[in-house]
Amino acid sequence: MPTQLFDRIVLGDRLALAKAITLVESQNIEHQQEANKLVSEALKLNKAALRIGITGAPGVGKSTFINNFGSWLVNEKQRRVCVLAIDPSSQKNHGSILGDKTRMETLSMLEDVFIRPSPTSGTLGGVARKTRETILLCEAAGYDTILIETVGVGQSEYLADSLVDCLLLLLLPNAGDDLQAIKRGIMELADLIVLTKSDVTEPAIYNQAISDVANALNFIPNKFEGWTPKVSNYSMHNKEDVAEIWKGLEKFIGHQKSKGHFETKRKAQKIEWLNEAIKGKLESSFFEDADHKNALKNALSELENGAKSLEDIAAKLIDDWRK
Repeated sequence: MPTQLFDRIVLGDRLALAKAITLVESQNIEHQQEANKLVSEALKLNKAALRIGITGAPGVGKSTFINNFGSWLVNEKQRRVCVLAIDPSSQKNHGSILGDKTRMETLSMLEDVFIRPSPTSGTLGGVARKTRETILLCEAAGYDTILIETVGVGQSEYLADSLVDCLLLLLLPNAGDDLQAIKRGIMELADLIVLTKSDVTEPAIYNQAISDVANALNFIPNKFEGWTPKVSNYSMHNKEDVAEIWKGLEKFIGHQKSKGHFETKRKAQKIEWLNEAIKGKLESSFFEDADHKNALKNALSELENGAKSLEDIAAKLIDDWRK
């Protein structure tokens, strides 16, 4: 079945791609085995789309921006666009609204577009638990531009940066003290910065906001040598703004490739993916081992009774598990 499903993915079957991503996101053991085979096949193809992360605080207009930006890429640049929209999951019932697609009405109707809303399922860092694997499957399906809309929770978008070639930060022009709240955390990760809602903001306020953001960047060390993020303006009604943002993105990618940063980052991403996979396997082995579960229960009793320190209990559990 995985082979047949993968063949359909390569042929551009969107239903097959959606099914494959569902397998990847599933925690069912049989589904995971099938998903691993699909991801392995995708790795063999070694396709590499342009991966763009789009982040910003809730309400900044990420989904609306992606709707316009993605539509422009398809219509003006003839690119095939995949959108991975990440929504936060409830910590109580683990549900997720997954409503971003409803704000991408124009984009979702285009033939060369695939939109996949995914819940974070408790994963920190602004992306979903299996975003890396999903990217590979979308690349295998022939999408040459992957837009990843992060949760947008401020300074926790660090993981999103480790998945993409360019991180686009959207800011509100009337953020005021909110700019102080995000400070270096996300600002120092941004490769390009876009100030949204120029069409509904007074010109004097908007221009002052551009100046404020540009000044703030002077106090942040460059993420890459020789590159200072440009602050671009954006109105959802102005296609020229989108074209200028794309030019800035192309300029950034060109700079990255000329300096060797592009391939260096891609290699670092693969190493991080391997490390995360190892951690996941170790964690599963540690907590799901049948014999070890009794030891964990006994350890909890020792902790509650105060018989041993937390560090001593943890060290002994790990030593016993390794043996």
